[in-house]
Amino acid sequence: MQRTPPVYLDFTDLAGDWRAMRPDLGRVVFTNGCFDILHAGHVTYLEEARELGDFLVLGLNDDASVRRLKGDKRPIMPFADRARVLVGLASVDLVVGFGEDTPYNLIDGVAPDILVKGGDYTPDQIVGADLVQARGGQVRSLGFKPGASTTGIVETILARYQT
Repeated sequence: MQRTPPVYLDFTDLAGDWRAMRPDLGRVVFTNGCFDILHAGHVTYLEEARELGDFLVLGLNDDASVRRLKGDKRPIMPFADRARVLVGLASVDLVVGFGEDTPYNLIDGVAPDILVKGGDYTPDQIVGADLVQARGGQVRSLGFKPGASTTGIVETILARYQT
């Protein structure tokens, strides 16, 4: 039987379970993003993030925060659909939503051993780096796959199908 990792709407929903499960998880890796249209760059990035530890927690922007960050036409896929696709990946162990513009409070609650973002961020630009480093954890910036972006995919679709 295939496992279905859990999805939590926010850290409030996760907190009780997290306290119980955290001691048994090993090295926890945390990353976050909108993941609006899943593409090869996302999958590669999440696989690389998961390889850094034993358990990958993915903080997923809720729909309102995606709109604030990306504009009124986003997200293309609603939170529940984005979360369902992400928990279907072997590299993702848990998805938890957040509605703030940054995942700072979520990172504080999860207290990961390793905090990861894509290569378009330097470690000093990564939100929550101070929290993780203060606990003795690591902050990593992974490779970036040029040309792999949701915005680029949307622009390509619009360009091909405009009349």
